[in-house]
Amino acid sequence: MRHSRTQRVVYLGLMTGLAIGLHIFESFIPMPVPVPGAKLGLANIISLFVILNFGLRDALAVTVLRTVLGSLLSGTFMTIVFYFSFAGGLASTLVMGLAVRLFAQHFSVVGISVLGAFTHNLAQIAVAALMVQTIYITLYLPYMLFFALPTGVFVGLTVHQLNKHYRPA
Repeated sequence: MRHSRTQRVVYLGLMTGLAIGLHIFESFIPMPVPVPGAKLGLANIISLFVILNFGLRDALAVTVLRTVLGSLLSGTFMTIVFYFSFAGGLASTLVMGLAVRLFAQHFSVVGISVLGAFTHNLAQIAVAALMVQTIYITLYLPYMLFFALPTGVFVGLTVHQLNKHYRPA
């Protein structure tokens, strides 16, 4: 789908604003599970939507802007929360974008989203291992991946529905 330069900037600005809003909104949602860091990944809805409708490069830009501006607005910039969010968002967007580009005929939107959710958690565990300088933090990984499955499915189904009913002109 071709967009004029102005349309592209407007759409990506709107997508960035939505992603920041979801990023901040999600921080106010109490999670009913006793696993620290478990989240729905609402902002990843926007990342995957942008990958599918604009491409990987634009999705990476939206993800970087979302994590930086969202952390500035929520007061977590340059904290461990920022590093987890930044690494997870960047890694998952990159992997989802590559999966769309290379394997779109083999994976559904839900499958790509679950792959992104797993990647997000793997990147967060890698950052945690580097920051606390112990490999034992990886023992937390099975719990993280357990929660990545339903959240990845939720994000994928949401993006699938969005794409059925709305595509940027």
